[in-house]
Amino acid sequence: MRRGALGDRLLHAYTWLVIVWLSAPIAVMILFGFNDKQSKSNTTWQGFTLRWYAELFEISDLTVALRNSLVIALVSTVITVVLGTMLGLALGRHRFRAKGVTNFLVFAAISTPELVMGASLLSLFVSANVPRDANTVIIAHVLFSLSFVVVTVRARIVTLDLSLEEAARDLGATAWGTFRQVTLPSIMPAVMAGAMLSFALSIDDYVVTSFVNGSTVTFPLWIVGAVKTGIPPQVNVMGTLIFGVGVLIAVANAVVARRRA
Repeated sequence: MRRGALGDRLLHAYTWLVIVWLSAPIAVMILFGFNDKQSKSNTTWQGFTLRWYAELFEISDLTVALRNSLVIALVSTVITVVLGTMLGLALGRHRFRAKGVTNFLVFAAISTPELVMGASLLSLFVSANVPRDANTVIIAHVLFSLSFVVVTVRARIVTLDLSLEEAARDLGATAWGTFRQVTLPSIMPAVMAGAMLSFALSIDDYVVTSFVNGSTVTFPLWIVGAVKTGIPPQVNVMGTLIFGVGVLIAVANAVVARRRA
């Protein structure tokens, strides 16, 4: 066997091992959503049941926590996408005096540990006498996810063909019309990718949220608090549904992007 062929097989095997390793926790989560548990803990398989899907919203505190997480994630995603798209356009298309500093701050926010960011935001809110609630959680989520949207949109902007926009303006299109009919459709895959990334970062965040949540309980915070008494199977079911919706959105986005291409 040639050395190159052996190397390719080893690389393929290693790739599949990584995929299995990353997918194993998700598979366990999905599997134990069907576990017919008879005790507080949901760690041993005791039989198959669909009971927990029928009783998904039986635990009121868990339902409220999930609703809080979804609302916070949706609101912060909308804000992040709007601000991140505009900043990505500015950094990718224009030159201005503080561009270098802005680029540095964008990447610094990505590399900042969540513990540091959470403590900094807590100090800011306490110093400014801002009451900690769902609004401060939204502000925090916008701040730590904004840079990811900026980087994604900026990467798409720098590869755009400027001649398309110039042709639109030569044909009489206004600046807004050019953006709406030419630029925005071209960067929409990047905008959608940034939106999905922002939503994912927001809905499963624990560290930063635990600093600024006040009395607001989100889905990850509820799960951590329930570890001592036992995590109910409804958590697995909710996690499965969230994962499934995310996969469907990602697949739909990929299909739409391929059809446009």
